[in-house]
Amino acid sequence: MDIPVVRNILEANEKMADQLRELFSRHAVLVLNLISSPGAGKTSLLERTLADLKNEFSMAVVEGDCQTDNDARRVAATGAKAVQVNTDGGCHLNSSMIQAAIQNFDLAATDILFVENVGNLVCPVEFDCGEDFKIALLSVPEGDDKPEKYPVLFEKSSAMVLNKSDLLPYVDFDVDRAKKFATHLNKDMPIFLTSCRTGEGLEGWYDWLRAAVRAKKSR
Repeated sequence: MDIPVVRNILEANEKMADQLRELFSRHAVLVLNLISSPGAGKTSLLERTLADLKNEFSMAVVEGDCQTDNDARRVAATGAKAVQVNTDGGCHLNSSMIQAAIQNFDLAATDILFVENVGNLVCPVEFDCGEDFKIALLSVPEGDDKPEKYPVLFEKSSAMVLNKSDLLPYVDFDVDRAKKFATHLNKDMPIFLTSCRTGEGLEGWYDWLRAAVRAKKSR
């Protein structure tokens, strides 16, 4: 690996991310970067969030995937503005992709911008997209050791959504063990045990979003 080349790529990305952060701050847009494995439920969480909070906030979504616009169509069905970014095999979104995508949004009329990153617990963590917060999403079927095995995501995230709680009776998953690993890495990180199927725990997640929006607009 050519270390200087890698460093230059990251530095260029961070410069663009800082410019995006300034833009988002100017418009008081809360930006959240959702990161998880494929199938953990990012899109399902967004569908519920966008539908349940549509009367409270104006929300938009940048959807990142290797191929297809499946998730963007699901999100758009809620009435939210959605833009699909296909990476053609790339394992993460970057700040340049976000900069191009947001040309489709009216930031002055947006309260929350969600970035649904490519399904991956490693690469997306390294690339700043100008977000206010990274959100780690972990699902019950994945196993309770993921915070221990992929620590950087949980160290850098400002909240963790532990999703698919309705499957707990059917899988070998220790909620306390997962929380212990996560909070060992990030002791102040709130954890929301949720089910997008039943609605369990979503109100706690919504309250966190409400507080984050208020904080962003008060700056």
